[in-house]
Amino acid sequence: MLQVSTSPTHFWDVDYRANGAVSVNGQPFEWDLAVVGPGRFHILHDGRSYGAEIVSADYTAKTFQFKINGQLLELQAKDRFDLLLDKLGMSNAAVSKVNELKAPMPGLIVDIRVEPGQTVQKGDPLLVLEAMKMENILKAPGDATVAAIKIGLRDNVNKGQVLIQFA
Repeated sequence: MLQVSTSPTHFWDVDYRANGAVSVNGQPFEWDLAVVGPGRFHILHDGRSYGAEIVSADYTAKTFQFKINGQLLELQAKDRFDLLLDKLGMSNAAVSKVNELKAPMPGLIVDIRVEPGQTVQKGDPLLVLEAMKMENILKAPGDATVAAIKIGLRDNVNKGQVLIQFA
C-alpha cells in the first residue's frame, strides 16, 4: 500500500496487487494503460482519455513530476515504512544528509536562483533545467547551505552531472 499526495491535505491510499488489480481509498480502480514511448503513456479511465508523461522521478525521496494532459502534477509517495516513521514522529530520522544535487536528465541550465553561501530549505528552487522543450525547476532535497555551484548559466549538462554541492 502507498499513500500518494499532491499536498499535505490531498492524499489517497493506493493498493497495487501483483495480479494488476488497483484500488484507491479501498475502491477498485479500473483503467487501461498503454505505453506510447519512453516515459509516455495513454490512459483510459471512466470513459475519458489522458496523456501522461513522466517529467522527473526521484526514487530516493519518492517524489515524482508528471504531465497529465499538459498540466504539471507533483506527487509524493509514502510506503508503509514511511507512514510508520511519520506515526512515530521519526520521519526526519530517515532523511540522510544530501551533499550534492545532480542533473536528473540532460539539458540546458536557463536560470540559477542561488549562490554559494546561501542557506536553503527543502523544496526551495535552486535552478531551472530546460530539457525536451520543458523547463524543470530543480529544488533543494533538504535543508543545507550551498557550498559550490558547479555549472554556469546556459551550460549544457549530462544526466548525473553534479550541479550544486552543499556544505
